[in-house]
Amino acid sequence: MPRSLTFDAVRKIGRELPDVEVGTTYGSPALKVGGRAFVCMAAHKSAEPNTLVVWMPITDRDALIADDPETYYLKDHYVGYPCVLVRLSRVHPDALRDLVKGAWRLIGAQVRRKKRKRAR
Repeated sequence: MPRSLTFDAVRKIGRELPDVEVGTTYGSPALKVGGRAFVCMAAHKSAEPNTLVVWMPITDRDALIADDPETYYLKDHYVGYPCVLVRLSRVHPDALRDLVKGAWRLIGAQVRRKKRKRAR
């Protein structure tokens, strides 16, 4: 088993993406675009240690959990949110890169739509 990943690996991926800010959400490390978090370390007590929260459509989340419940999971607190919990101790670095980039695209698109609406 490869060494467990940390938020440093997430931060490194985020630095490669345009307009990404490193900050915090609920006191936990986060990557943001347009002021909105798209990945962060889980702050809720129900999540396991070293868990990343990744924003994504709920249908995609459900498919990931069904395919690999050892890596991806959910706790009751997060059920209503379009996100998945990711065990950094289990996720493959390539999968982590895809997750971070996908979340950045999703939230970045929402931020751009909101800006366009305000500009009208």
